[in-house]
Amino acid sequence: MSDLQQTRHYQPTCEIDILKTRARLYAQIRQFFAVRDVLEVETPILSQAGATDVQLASVSAQRHMGSEAQTHYLQTSPEFAMKRLLASGSGAIYQLCKVFRDGEHGRKHNSEFTLLEWYRPGLSLKGLMHEVTELLNVVLAERFDEVRPVVISYKHAFMDRLEINPLQATLGQLKDTARRVGLNIELGDDRLAYIDLLFSHMVEPSLGFDTPVFLTDFPPEMASLAKVRMDEEGELVAARFELYIEGLELANAYDELIDAEVLRSRFMKDNAERQKLGLQIMPVDEYLLAALAQMPECSGIALGIDRLLMIITRQMQLEKVISFPAHLS
Repeated sequence: MSDLQQTRHYQPTCEIDILKTRARLYAQIRQFFAVRDVLEVETPILSQAGATDVQLASVSAQRHMGSEAQTHYLQTSPEFAMKRLLASGSGAIYQLCKVFRDGEHGRKHNSEFTLLEWYRPGLSLKGLMHEVTELLNVVLAERFDEVRPVVISYKHAFMDRLEINPLQATLGQLKDTARRVGLNIELGDDRLAYIDLLFSHMVEPSLGFDTPVFLTDFPPEMASLAKVRMDEEGELVAARFELYIEGLELANAYDELIDAEVLRSRFMKDNAERQKLGLQIMPVDEYLLAALAQMPECSGIALGIDRLLMIITRQMQLEKVISFPAHLS
């Protein structure tokens, strides 16, 4: 390697001014929550349990507990530990932290990234949308005169773009739609995979250009750790929303599920699907399940700080807003 190549190798991929913008952003976030009496917390990055979601791959690490070596997992989100604090009476809390998702690299991804996560006992998803809007008007003040998101359901965004209802469409209809729009990808009989394929290629890239979008009421199979409910048209949906700005997913929010039996069944279903796909079976977080009986009704949200910085600084590549991406760290 030449001296010039070595010089370029050690330097950060973002400008120093963007590091300063990041520092200002953290200060704005902390001030925003301080005046609202939301407590900043820290929780462990390593855990004995990992994410069971088949779409997430945890990064594992070996550490010794006494003389015994155990496999633990770097958090994909601080969610489980924060919910244990909520169940212990913490009240409203937030955290700025590093999270890890194996194999995620690209224009919008890095396997290590920064997340802002917060939980609001007693607050509805609608109330949480209002608070997110207030935060955006603080941190995006130099980019937009005023942030006024619109609310669109997952179903209607899908129907507007593809003229098909993802809640009712059969596997055959989804395959036909994929072929019609040129997505000739074979995904077997996985109906949800076809929905995700169509959404990620044909719906998501168009969201949030005129104004930010809160996308609500996802298919119930995508509930993850959210409750399910009936929508205004009598169809079962997941009680959650995502935030999109300029085609970029920035945040994911839930009306949090607090039924331990239902959540355990979801974890078991995830692990059964993992086994079917040849993926690692993940240990279930029994501490979280034990805590749910004492957890208050609440809404919670995770917001990607690095992607938010992409919007603030008008960058198209994630590596332009972080100092050292995975391949240079």
